[in-house]
Amino acid sequence: MMKSTTTIFILFFIVQLSFGQWNKGKGNAYYKLATSLLVADEHFTSAKEKDPNITRGNFIVSAYGEYGLATKWDVLAYIPLLTRVYQNKQISATTGYQIAKGESVNTIGDIDLGVRYGLIKNDQIALSTTLKLGLPTGKKQGGSDGSLQTGDGEFNQLVQLDLGIPFKINSLNLYSKIYSGFNNRTKGFSDEFHFGAEIGTTIANKLFVATKFNNVRSFNNGTLNNQTGQGIFANNVEFTNLGGELGYYISNKFGVLLNYTAILTGKITYAAPTYTAGVFWDIQ
Repeated sequence: MMKSTTTIFILFFIVQLSFGQWNKGKGNAYYKLATSLLVADEHFTSAKEKDPNITRGNFIVSAYGEYGLATKWDVLAYIPLLTRVYQNKQISATTGYQIAKGESVNTIGDIDLGVRYGLIKNDQIALSTTLKLGLPTGKKQGGSDGSLQTGDGEFNQLVQLDLGIPFKINSLNLYSKIYSGFNNRTKGFSDEFHFGAEIGTTIANKLFVATKFNNVRSFNNGTLNNQTGQGIFANNVEFTNLGGELGYYISNKFGVLLNYTAILTGKITYAAPTYTAGVFWDIQ
C-alpha cells in the first residue's frame, strides 16, 4: 500500500489556488468557497508505473481569497478549513476476512499565504511575480500507520513568475497564462520546479470556460525516504495534470463553478482525477 497522500494536497492546491497574472487593483477582490474530492484505488510508483492500493480518498472544504492592497500589490490566501483523509476497509475475496481496517483523519490542512506584485500591466501583456508561503498547519501523521496526513510538516516558499496575454479569435475575447516557479522545501524534502499554462474566456459576461495544465518536477535533492517520507509525506513527488473549469455568473459578482482535473502521468502519486465544486464572489 502506498503510504503517502502528498499529491492529493498538491493537486487540490493547484486546482483551487491558481495564482493569476493580472493584479486585482486596489479594493478589488476575489473569494471562493469550494469542496474537492479525490478517490483512488491505484497510484503511480517511483518508476511511473501504475499499481493498485487500498481505496483512499480525500475530501476538502477550502476558502480562497485575493485582495488588491494597491494598484500593483495583492495578498492571497488558501485555507483548507476541513480536510478529511480516509481509507476504506479491505476484505479478502478468498477468505472474507478483513485485511485492513477502514479509518480516517479530519483536521485543518496546510495553509498557504501569498503576495503578488505586478511588474507590467497594459492592454497587451501582464507580468507579475508571486511569493507563496506554505505553513505546516495540517497534521503530518495520522491513522494506524501514520500515513493519513492533512499536512506535510514543513515550511516551504514558492517564488513564481506569471505571464498573461489577452487575445481575440474573431469576436471572442480570450486570455492565456503561463507560469514557472521554484519551490524551496525544508526538513529533508526535495525542492521543486513548477510550471503550467491556462487558456480561457468569458462568454456573454456570464459563462467562464478555461483549460489548465500544471506540472511539478522534483530536483531529487532531499534526504527523506522516497516511498514513505519517514512517516510523513513522500519525497520527490512528480505529476502532470490537465483540467477544465466552468464558472457561471448568477449575478455581476456571485457565481458557481465546477472543475475536473485529470492526472496524465506521475511519480509516487495517486492515479485518479479530482472533482471540485464551489461558489465565488468577484468584486470589481
